[in-house]
Amino acid sequence: MLVGGLLMGCRRGETQTLQWNAKDNTAIHDYWFSGKAELSSYTLEQARYGEMRSGDAVLIFVTEDFLTDKQVKLEDYSKGKEGSVPILKLNLMKTFNTGIYPYTLMQSVFSPMNLMEYPHALKATSTVLEWCGQAYAQVNQEDKGFKITQHSYFEKEADKTYAVEKTWLEDEVWTRIRMAPETLPTGDINMIPGMLAARLRHIPLAVETAMATLKETSDGSAVYSLRYDKSDRDLSIRFEKLFPHRILSWEETYVDGWGDKAKRLTTKATLKKTIKSEYWRQNSNKDAGIRKELGLE
Repeated sequence: MLVGGLLMGCRRGETQTLQWNAKDNTAIHDYWFSGKAELSSYTLEQARYGEMRSGDAVLIFVTEDFLTDKQVKLEDYSKGKEGSVPILKLNLMKTFNTGIYPYTLMQSVFSPMNLMEYPHALKATSTVLEWCGQAYAQVNQEDKGFKITQHSYFEKEADKTYAVEKTWLEDEVWTRIRMAPETLPTGDINMIPGMLAARLRHIPLAVETAMATLKETSDGSAVYSLRYDKSDRDLSIRFEKLFPHRILSWEETYVDGWGDKAKRLTTKATLKKTIKSEYWRQNSNKDAGIRKELGLE
């Protein structure tokens, strides 16, 4: 399926009308509701403490039924699917080492597939684990805005809950690319930057102004880019123009590190392999070979 009018129909700071629903398109429905998740592995070059680190990244996209009130996965089907909506969930994982100790970063995004009724993600979470400790943040959509909860082992960042206006989440851009990239916002927009980037830079989550662009390339891909002047950060995500719009690579540039080690560096991730899998069933020792197939061993 072609991305019809990918760059057409948007004025600055606006998206196209959300005339889109996964159930209305056979190709989209068959791909995402096949009972399998899409797993993609990436070669990761991650900036941390003013140096580049080698590692791996994995994007896991899967559909599930999601309760809109509790904002968790529906598990009790005794009442059918009452109170739930189908969502496209992203689990993003990054692993890399900094000297003697490892980092594990995880981000989850829960985006309803009916964009007309739910134009924004209902929930997003992030976790950072390393030998110094762990930090967790969660964004929940409420009637009047987003509720942000964060916990950290750092004194100035520990145990906070606050609200921000309802606007675009950078973290939901990833799922929107996979569903309907032609509806991505462009121009001067308000956006809440990505939770993992904010955490690594020790920056509070808050609405910022960003310049967003969506450009087609000559190699069959498209690039969605964000430029934040206030926090001096750039993000670009390259993906397939054709459905299913796999994410091929991404780059993120900002000043990393502190003091004499601070420098402007670019984190990069490049696609290695994509498979469809019921990965939640493949948890035996004999299934470990699939990691080798993904290039994770």
